[in-house]
Amino acid sequence: MDEKITKVLDIWHKHFSNEEHQYSEFEPSDIEYFVGCMLYNHFAFSKAHHNLKTMDLSYDFLQECGDEYAAIQNIIDSINFESEEEALAYLQNYIKEAKAKYTKPELYLLDRLDYHVSEMAKRYERGEDTKFIDFTRMKPIR
Repeated sequence: MDEKITKVLDIWHKHFSNEEHQYSEFEPSDIEYFVGCMLYNHFAFSKAHHNLKTMDLSYDFLQECGDEYAAIQNIIDSINFESEEEALAYLQNYIKEAKAKYTKPELYLLDRLDYHVSEMAKRYERGEDTKFIDFTRMKPIR
């Protein structure tokens, strides 16, 4: 995994290892999910569906993520690529590596992010924009 992202994950895993910082239903994989959302938001993909241009970070996470948030945002902001396709590949690799750290029951949020990013990647491959997403058509993630 990229050294900048490893640093980000180390900071927040250390921070959240203190149970006082853990919110209700906290899972360690939440950290990888929210870092993935921060990367997604930073890259601002043009082929993201209009109502999914940004992914909101949960209030619980933001409330408990501590003073490290600003430093982490600076690290995320320093990760840049020449093209959206390179940024997309980076994000897909990040998700793949993050998912490899956890068991299936721990992957709910990461699976959701993976599904969305994978569907967006298909639009890049086909060179098409999204005008409509049929959310009822999506297969359940197991």
